Amino acid sequence: MGRGPSIENRKNAEDAKKAKTFTKFIREITMAARAGGGDPAGNPRLRTAIDKALHNNMTRDTVERAVKRGTGEGGGQAVEEVRYEGYGPGGVAILVDCMTDNTTRTVAEVRHAFSKQGGNLGSSGSVAFQFAETGEIIFDIREEPALEEKILELALDGGADDVQSEDGFVDVLTSPANFETVKAKLEAAGLKPIEAEVVMRPSNRVAVAGEAAETLQALLDWLEELDDVQEVYHNADLPAAS
Repeated sequence: MGRGPSIENRKNAEDAKKAKTFTKFIREITMAARAGGGDPAGNPRLRTAIDKALHNNMTRDTVERAVKRGTGEGGGQAVEEVRYEGYGPGGVAILVDCMTDNTTRTVAEVRHAFSKQGGNLGSSGSVAFQFAETGEIIFDIREEPALEEKILELALDGGADDVQSEDGFVDVLTSPANFETVKAKLEAAGLKPIEAEVVMRPSNRVAVAGEAAETLQALLDWLEELDDVQEVYHNADLPAAS
């Protein structure tokens, strides 16, 4: 009878995934500190990046080293932010945000992923107009559905643009400028989000099913695995995983 992967192999895979996630956090903290300074109190992007890293059990020492690297105290190679835009199977719009020290390598890897999975890389601006930069603060209220009214009241009072609820989750939407204010107001009331960040949110969703959905998911997974990729955004309405 066949056996699944050993505990050691599973642990190694989990460690590798954790290391990749931490690398993304470090790059985001470094770029945020470089762009807006090393003081989280005056740099909302840096504050959000640090909060996310600490929430995922990154040590404060690692965070501080990333901040110093961003402010020029820690040395290291120069890294720049770059965004690629394209279309995947089913006409799905895809944004790929990267941080890289070699754009020639990065664009070649991203283009290869698109071409192998039935998509194509477009020019700058070909896709981005279908997305808007939006603050998202998401709560899981499946065990406490009565919290929905409290979240709604506090969020709108704090300056949120909209509050959407579905299947036991509440999604608070804000402008990037109001994101920190709304998040702080909700957390001050003892409400802990499962996710809170500024994302590129699509204006409309495209329904994708069958083989197109499978190929699209393969493309998204491929892109997520690339070392230089920070975030992948798309406007697909994919079927729920079975």
